[in-house]
Order: sequence, then C-alpha cells, then structure tokens
Amino acid sequence: MSTSLTPAPPSLPAADRLAAPLQQVRGLLAQPAVRRAMPLLLLIGVIAAGLLAWSMVATSPQRILFANVSDADKAAISSALEGASIASAIDASGSITVAEDDYHKARMLLAAQDLPKAHPGGYQILDQLPMGVSRAVEGERLRQARETELARSIEEIDSVAEARVHLATPEASAFVRDRAAPSASVILKLQPGRVLGDAQVRSIVNLVASSVPGMQPESVTIVDQMGALLSKSGAGGTSAGDTRIDFQRRVEDKYRTQLNQLLTPLVGQGNFTAEVQADVDLDENQATRESYDKEGAVVRAEQGAWTGSSKDGAAPGGIPGALSNTPPPASTMVAPNQQPQPGATPAPGAAAVPAAPAGPQQKQTDSFTRTYETGKQVSVTRAMPGGVKRLSVAVLLREEPGKPRGAVEIAQITQLVRAAVGYDGNRADQVTVVSRKFSPSPAAELLDQRPWYDASWVALAARNGTALVIALLVLLLGVRPLAKGLMKKREEPASDRLALAIGGPAGPAVSQEEGAPFAPPANVSIDMLEARGNSYDERVGLVRGFTRDNPARAALAVRDMIKADAP
Repeated sequence: MSTSLTPAPPSLPAADRLAAPLQQVRGLLAQPAVRRAMPLLLLIGVIAAGLLAWSMVATSPQRILFANVSDADKAAISSALEGASIASAIDASGSITVAEDDYHKARMLLAAQDLPKAHPGGYQILDQLPMGVSRAVEGERLRQARETELARSIEEIDSVAEARVHLATPEASAFVRDRAAPSASVILKLQPGRVLGDAQVRSIVNLVASSVPGMQPESVTIVDQMGALLSKSGAGGTSAGDTRIDFQRRVEDKYRTQLNQLLTPLVGQGNFTAEVQADVDLDENQATRESYDKEGAVVRAEQGAWTGSSKDGAAPGGIPGALSNTPPPASTMVAPNQQPQPGATPAPGAAAVPAAPAGPQQKQTDSFTRTYETGKQVSVTRAMPGGVKRLSVAVLLREEPGKPRGAVEIAQITQLVRAAVGYDGNRADQVTVVSRKFSPSPAAELLDQRPWYDASWVALAARNGTALVIALLVLLLGVRPLAKGLMKKREEPASDRLALAIGGPAGPAVSQEEGAPFAPPANVSIDMLEARGNSYDERVGLVRGFTRDNPARAALAVRDMIKADAP
C-alpha cells in the first residue's frame, strides 16, 4: 500500500498577503457597475461629511434643565424627553442639559408629567393621608407638609439652590408654666459663588417665624452648606450695633438716591459720582421738668386766733355780767343805700339795724397757721433717635477734555445739591462740588487691552463662517466635479455613437508605430478625414475631433446618413 503525500501550497510572503486584499478591492472598484456608481457614492459621502461638520459646528448652546436630582429622576426625565424627541445630555456634574431652544418646552413637558418625582410634595401629602390615622401621625404629616412648603418658599430666592426646614413644635399644654415656645432650624445650599446678605437672612428668619404660630425670630437658626451660622442673636436677628449701622446706611442711601435723580438728567449717566456722610443721632433722650408759680400763691388752709379792742372803742367797765341782762335797743328799717338819721325813732315793726361802730377795731395780738396752694407744672420731653446732626456731601463731576466747567455752572449745581439734601448751616453741613477729569476704570482698561479675538462676537462669527466655508468646499470640491463628471459621461456616449455613424467605433486612438494615444489636431477638416494615409484609429480620432469642433455639421451628416439608409 502506497501513501502519496500532497505537497502543501507554498506560503505567500507577508507583502503578498497584504497586497491580495488590496487587489481584490481594486478589482471590485474596476467593475463597470461600481465605476458608474462611484460618483454618486462619493457625492453622498461628501454631503454626509458636510452635514456632520455643520452639526458639530452649529450646535445650539446647552442649558441646565435640572441639577442635583436623584438617579431615578434622571432616568425618568431622560425617558420623557426621548419620547418627546428632545435631545438631552448629562454633564460632568450630573446635571441634565438640553438645547437652549428646547429648554422651556422641556420644562413644560416635565411639569405636566410631575417630574422630578423626588421633589417634596408639600400640602399634597395631606391628600394621601388615609382615614383612621392617629392624632400623632396626623400632626407629624402636617408638620412635614409645613416644612416642605417653607423649603419651597425659601428656594424661590435666587441665591438659594436648595433648602431644608426643621420645625420643633412642642405639644400644647393647658398650664402656662409648661408651655414651650416653638423653634426652627434652616439649612441652605447656596448657588456657586453666591452669598446671602443680612437683609435676605432677616427676610428668611421673619418668613419662618411668621409661618408658625407663637414662634419668635430669635428662635430661628440658619446655617449654610459650609456650616457657617448666618442668623445672628438679638431682636430681629441683628445686634444693636448692626441696627445703628444699617440705619445710618439707609439714611445715606436715601440722600445718594436723591442726588442721582437730580444730577442724571443734568450731566448724564456716568458723568458724576456722589458720596454722602451722615452723622446720625441714634441716642434716645428723655427729660422731666417741674416748675412752681411763686407769684400766684393761694391760701389753701388757715388756722389761728387774734385779740383786739371792743367794737365801740369804750374802755371796759361796770358790773361784770350786767350787760347780758340788758335788752337790746330798738332797731330801725333802713334802705340799703340810706344811712340812718341820728336820733330817729324806728318805725313800728321795722327791723333794727345795729349802729355803726364808733371806730375801727384795733388788733392787739394774732397767731395763725396758713397753708398755701402753689402752682405746679410737669413737662416730659422724649427725643426719638434718627435725627441728622451733621451732613457732608461730596460731588465729583466729569470734565470733558478741553471743555472746563465755569464757576457759575458749578455754583448752580452746588445750590441744587444743597436744596436736594436739605442743607442747614446751623448744623455745620458741608457740600463740595468739584469738576475734574476721570481716569479710566480698570475694567475699561482691561476691555480696551483685551485682544479682538476674545470678543463675544468672534466665536459666533467663527462658527458661522466655518460652517459656510465647509458648505462652499463641499459644493466646489465635491458636488461640482461630480456633476461635471456625470455630464461628461453623458456626452461621451453620444460622441461615440456619432463617431461610429461617421467612421467606425470610438475609442482611444493609439498610434500603431509608437503605441501612444493619438492626439487629433486642434482643427479637423473634411480633407483630413478623406485622406487615405491615415490608419483606422487615426481616422476615428479625427472623426471625434471633427465632431467636437463641428457639432452642427456632424448632426447634419448623421441626419443625411439616416435618410440614406431609410427604404
């Protein structure tokens, strides 16, 4: 039994193995169908490349749709946007971004679908409260809803990105001694690069304190994401010193606003600067004064005794006690303005009028105790703080180069400034108006020194210009050559058919002697075509040249040949 071994085919070199696929590709491209389709495929590829470049250059700016949302919300939001054919992306910080043109459309779409779901529900939590829950659970749900609503209200401030509120509300007690005041704590996450001013902090403190019954502003604590305490102790969240400084700042801002409203129409915006220094009296004074009227003294009470002589002026005498047994003399009726006549007898029944004393009574000794009612005046004066003790105003006017302001104009502006701020010479107020040339600000200098290619319009112009250049290159280098090639391919078959009709099949004219392509002369005439010394290929080349140079005569010749061949 014989065994024949089939020799293995010789292994090809590495260069040949690499060249084989290339030869196959060349063979595929050399096929007539592929060659005919290549211009169209190349045109489609160039157009696709141009569209891709245009989409990359003319991409709309992105805008953050939602930031700091949970992964579940990101998936839900992406699905909703994809269903609405709105392109979205997630940047490096985890924020969902969309094109600026689709921002409002995406917000409305997600709001209609109640996305993101992780956002607090607020008082909507109470709608999902089941029946039959205990009072404790109901109170906790109500507190949670109140905290959520307060957090939403605080997040409406521009500088606040997120907010969380914790309320400590003790149980109500019927005993006064057991009652505890509620308190609250707020943690804020601020926007990058933003800070809260004292006025905004006080606003948040008052907002939280006013939303909970019985809560005082001192019971509200505010902390930012860095752990810094924003709220301050004291009434209303500020100390007495801060209150004084804030009041003085408000007074100065009031005067500064009045000066801006006065000088802006006169000298123009940016052509002046005004500074006001107000010395405000923030001390509260109270005085009480009592005064007495010494001239108008009135006796309120008098107590005492005095001794004097007898009424008739006679010296006492006679038997003691004898006068008490003597009847009084008869009385006489006398008119009020009539003096009784001496020795006259009174009429019967007339009232007796005692006789006038013979002389004035003479006081010998007295002893009195008198109490006087004095006039009393009480005056209480209370001076409220806030009065301006002294005011200093400085106004600097821009002076144009070569146009100095006159003394009369500066004097008029000084009078206007004094009238605007309420100038009072008794308070030693001072108003100074100076006209000088302004030095350029650092921002303006940096703007002037900034190169032109850093301007905002350069990026937009470069993007649109690049897109336009790409489109022009596609048209000039891609579409136009391909269109010319297609038109040339359509014209060559017609020329070949005309050459066949005139002198034989068309093809590349090759000289038999040298094997080089035959180049027909520039001008081909009938005599050249009828010459007998030319070969077949040369005659075909001449026919093609004649057809190219004289298309009208060639068409007439073809027509005559068609008529001649007709039966």
